[in-house]
Amino acid sequence: MSEPVWVGVDVGGTKVLAGVVDDDGRVGATARRTTPGRRVDARMVEDALTEAVLEAADGRPLAGVGVAAAGFVDAEGERVRFAPHLPWLDEPVRSRLAARWHAPVRLENDATAAAYGELVLGAARGCSDVITVNLGTGLGGGVVIGGRIHRGHNGMAGEFGHMQVVPDGLACECGSHGCWEQYCSGRALERYARERDSGLLNGRMVTAAADEGDLEARAAFAELGHWLGVGLANLVAAFDPELVVVGGGVSEAGDRLLEPARVALGRSLVGAGHRDIPAVVAAQLGNTAGLVGAACLVRDEVRGDGD
Repeated sequence: MSEPVWVGVDVGGTKVLAGVVDDDGRVGATARRTTPGRRVDARMVEDALTEAVLEAADGRPLAGVGVAAAGFVDAEGERVRFAPHLPWLDEPVRSRLAARWHAPVRLENDATAAAYGELVLGAARGCSDVITVNLGTGLGGGVVIGGRIHRGHNGMAGEFGHMQVVPDGLACECGSHGCWEQYCSGRALERYARERDSGLLNGRMVTAAADEGDLEARAAFAELGHWLGVGLANLVAAFDPELVVVGGGVSEAGDRLLEPARVALGRSLVGAGHRDIPAVVAAQLGNTAGLVGAACLVRDEVRGDGD
């Protein structure tokens, strides 16, 4: 009989990515599905998850599955209370998936899972106080205090994307206006490119064009980086971390994004000339941080070593 495998699943606004993860955090076989959308039955998202998990496992038994969800996960890790880009609304996701998969399931917010991955295996290893920001379709985050993930009373700490940074600003899918993710996310990057009439239709096109020297694409990244730094200044003022880790698909642009963010952070942070400004670095686990972190969370929970 095949050895049981640990699987992590990252469920975002546009894609579901499942992968087998070994004890060293290496990702093996993966499977991808398109997220069905926000205005569908919640079970359709769970169908996509199931297809991806079973394809990645390829007939091997499941030791456990960690699900990193782009939404508000309750303190018990049982329900997705609200998801701006997904149809889950107070849904008992963990128990339904555990029944489907006949395996232990750990449900976690996607950015919190990514923070755990970076803490145990990535850029934040050995650090005590860290803020992570995950730039994908939207914007999420994680908080590490005293070397442990901080989830807050309701399990929803780190929802930085829905902090208001522009009063009466752009409408957000969460129902509010002026949220940080409207100015700092993959969708924001695409909007900045469209506003410049660049002809670049998605984030990958903008990144590729910027790498080739396209001035409009580089200007879009500069604007995105500026807003990243402005938001980070608020988080650094609130939490005083030793390190800021930026992950998610957009972070693959590296210093093209992070350097303007560092400049904006230095300009916006109160008392910047009289304090240590934390380093702003790219996530070492890259775009798989949520998947890896989720798999590590369920593995450590089953083994009794969990955060």
